[in-house]
Amino acid sequence: MLTRRSLLLAGSALAAAPLLPARLRAQTGPLRLEITEGVIEPLPFAIPSFIARSGGAADAAADITRVIAADLRGTGLFRQIPETAYISTVTSFDAPVQYADWQAINAQALIVGEVEESGGRLVVRFRLFDVFSGQPLGEGLQFVGPREGWRRMAHQVADQVYQRITGEGGYFDTRVAFVHEEGPKNARLKRIAIMDYDGANVQFLTDSRSLVLAPRFSPTGDRIIYTSYESGQPRVYVMDVATVTRRPLEAISAGNMTFSPRFTPDGGSVVFSMEQGGNSDIYRVGVDGGGRTQLTNAPSIETAPSFSPDGSEMAFESDRTGVQQIYVMPSGGGEARRISQGTGRYGTPVWSPRGDYIAFTKQEAGRFHIGVMRTNGSEERLLTASFLDEGPTWAPNGRVLMFTRETAGADGAPAVYSVDISGRNLQRVATPGMASDPAWSPRLP
Repeated sequence: MLTRRSLLLAGSALAAAPLLPARLRAQTGPLRLEITEGVIEPLPFAIPSFIARSGGAADAAADITRVIAADLRGTGLFRQIPETAYISTVTSFDAPVQYADWQAINAQALIVGEVEESGGRLVVRFRLFDVFSGQPLGEGLQFVGPREGWRRMAHQVADQVYQRITGEGGYFDTRVAFVHEEGPKNARLKRIAIMDYDGANVQFLTDSRSLVLAPRFSPTGDRIIYTSYESGQPRVYVMDVATVTRRPLEAISAGNMTFSPRFTPDGGSVVFSMEQGGNSDIYRVGVDGGGRTQLTNAPSIETAPSFSPDGSEMAFESDRTGVQQIYVMPSGGGEARRISQGTGRYGTPVWSPRGDYIAFTKQEAGRFHIGVMRTNGSEERLLTASFLDEGPTWAPNGRVLMFTRETAGADGAPAVYSVDISGRNLQRVATPGMASDPAWSPRLP
């Protein structure tokens, strides 16, 4: 059973709280969609348009219903039953559910809700029902926030539905940083931008005067670290997302190329690659730029560091054997062990937030792949294949990846795609034009 709780959601000032009547304190029914590597038959769900409790809430109610349904359909795990098939209509949020009518159209889950507006603020209430057991699935919840925060509230409802049915954390109330690209391939202009995970609410954080690469979120999602060429060579910068203010990571790296940055799991430090004398090694500094420590020391290119969620180990790529491979070492430095064992070249390792897999880019026989392997290198599985797939980033639940896919030829263009870790549900992510280098945020606070 989901416990009663009240959340204050900062940033967009959205609040979630359980609905209070005792009849909503329901036991969780048997409905559960297990996520496995086998073929999954999408779970059919019904979501009648949320009821508008006030005249000004009609548009918001329709929009919120639409986004919730799109979130669930987009996972590939759920199938929406069209409203034309409905036998029952929902005219009151508190009305008893006519389970037989929903069973007759084979709905397994039913989502009902209502939206109320007052003083420029929205109250969104929802309930989830297990149709075949005839029971509510968890408690009803309500979200309260400014009218302009309606999309977040829709994503939060969808997260709750996803979590209650799958047992996995949702990933809809998140943002994605990426590099927006425009212009011809030989004179491409690039800007860092952020957007909702589904491509809405795009905000540009840099202009296009300088080449920018590889934005990465901090563990709290309030900062982004990235590489910029504005000084004429690659250098790592830290940006505050709310104020869009930025600064170089450290002054002592002036004159040396720094690139491929990533925050440590506690957000207090940054790891990155620095080139000196034609050799690149991995370093760690405090987020304020102090206390630099060299973590690797080899006559090879060491780059793309990524920490395990508990911060005890670090994966990275190295060509110390003559070919790009993935290695894992203690986070404070020490002996590295190679974990990639297949043929081809391996790069851009990224540790899953669950700690169970490492995602990577693989190049073999003229094709690029996004793949995953266990943290010891076993159970390698390639999820995609194309002319150029690279740079995976994990959803915060560790079940979905985004990456860059670029088409071939003089007119080839990059786009952001997503795929789940079984290799199913490959789809292009909506962006305003060409896009590359996605980085998924943690769940929003």
